[in-house]
Amino acid sequence: MDRPVKRDVTKRQHQQDSDEDVIAVVRRFPVVMRWPLIHGMLIILVGMIPWAFAMNTGADWLGMAYNWMFVAFAVLAWYWLREWVGWYYSIYLLTSTKLTVITQRGFFRRSVSDLALNNIQSVNYKIDGFQASAFGYGDVVVETLSGSGGFNMDFVHRPAKFQQKILDAVQAFDSTHPTR
Repeated sequence: MDRPVKRDVTKRQHQQDSDEDVIAVVRRFPVVMRWPLIHGMLIILVGMIPWAFAMNTGADWLGMAYNWMFVAFAVLAWYWLREWVGWYYSIYLLTSTKLTVITQRGFFRRSVSDLALNNIQSVNYKIDGFQASAFGYGDVVVETLSGSGGFNMDFVHRPAKFQQKILDAVQAFDSTHPTR
């Protein structure tokens, strides 16, 4: 079975013009899931405490402790699924004509921001801290010509490589559209 090409994957997530070519599809580095993982461990702990007390004391409310543990695990599954959906469907999409940032928060909240390549003034990146240096992720900041703010794309894996792809796309766009 053939794997879907980047164009097929991104067309499902964002409306794309027929003359656009997908250059890069980048997700936030999975390290962003560390806090939901830590919060999930706390939910597990809170769910297990009544059960542990009931098991050690032989209390009559052992059945209620099992119910509490079940509720805690159901809440945990919902929370982790919500956070994973937010991570998976948040992408940075670079095409031959624009840069698109799609941000998904939970199940039902999505924001889409587009920036035409001819409006990009500068592209910078920074790798800040030991953890970012060790895992190779950082932030890519795109400044616009209008100065009205730009895009701050955080937790990008190999930010220098993504920065170079954006700069190459801008240069290719400028060479085919010389009215800048």
